[in-house]
Amino acid sequence: MSPRVHRNAPLSPEGCRRLVERCRTRPIAHVAAEMGISRACASKWGNRYRRYGEIGLCDRPSTPKRQPSATPGELVAWIEEMRRTHKWSAARITFELEAQGAPVSRRTVTRQLEALGLNHRRFIDPNGETNREPQKIIARRPGHMIHVDVKKVGRIPDGGGWRAHGRESDHARAADRAKRKTKRGGYVYLHSAIDGYSRLAYTEALPDEKAATAIAFLHRARAWFAAYGISHIERIVTDNGACYRADAFARALLGSRHQRITPYTPRHNGKIERYNRIIAEEFLYARTWTSEDQRREALAVWNIHYNYHRPHSAVDGEPPASRLRERVSNVLASYT
Repeated sequence: MSPRVHRNAPLSPEGCRRLVERCRTRPIAHVAAEMGISRACASKWGNRYRRYGEIGLCDRPSTPKRQPSATPGELVAWIEEMRRTHKWSAARITFELEAQGAPVSRRTVTRQLEALGLNHRRFIDPNGETNREPQKIIARRPGHMIHVDVKKVGRIPDGGGWRAHGRESDHARAADRAKRKTKRGGYVYLHSAIDGYSRLAYTEALPDEKAATAIAFLHRARAWFAAYGISHIERIVTDNGACYRADAFARALLGSRHQRITPYTPRHNGKIERYNRIIAEEFLYARTWTSEDQRREALAVWNIHYNYHRPHSAVDGEPPASRLRERVSNVLASYT
């Protein structure tokens, strides 16, 4: 039994005692109005006190006394025993219970494991640590794994957006009205491909993330990597975006294996996710842009800076291009 702790509760256990004391010598309706509660509420606490005494002034649990559809206790004990003894998943426990003549849904098993505090593997190990060592995704050679992803960023209106003029400026408001009038999404999609071995990256700013756009980008990225000596791409790692699930994208792989990551697990594509963060921190928001064309032109220069001049911790402090045998000679100066 827990006391009433929400901020709008008119009565606490002590308030109920005062209510009962006042009702002994005064009309219950007058006491209820004085304490800001209904007569029925005051009568309820008075009846509880007469029937149960002091303990009747405490809140009762809201759990119903009878739950006909509740999972039987014996079945819950089986679920807990299988989880603790064998560390089986909810799907395996469901299969085993059905084999033993106790059919139950997987959702019920998952809910019971969460109620028991056993929904994570580390909760059932004696030392409290996980017994699953995370495996690193390591590319063994150039072209072994090419990670591909799309980053959605806001389009910069001509003359600059709110970052250049302020959110309440006339220019920012005019740009916002124009965006609503033309019903344009106001976004640019940065399609990127990065070699998991060297961290060499290629990025283009494109108008959408449709399958046709992703396929065209993949062909251009393949030709770009070939100029650096990566002529054979073994795997192409993507998330589960609609453009990557299209049949046309599967036909455009040209012999490469398409590896889609586990849904809602971006760390499986962590190299491209980290690259997207680098773009955001060191390029997209590192300065104020006055137009989308200006940022698009600067993106090509920044890409050269990233590949040839920026030190990368995964390459022992060297630029990504240092891990490749083939070098491109016409390299611009470092981006500033």
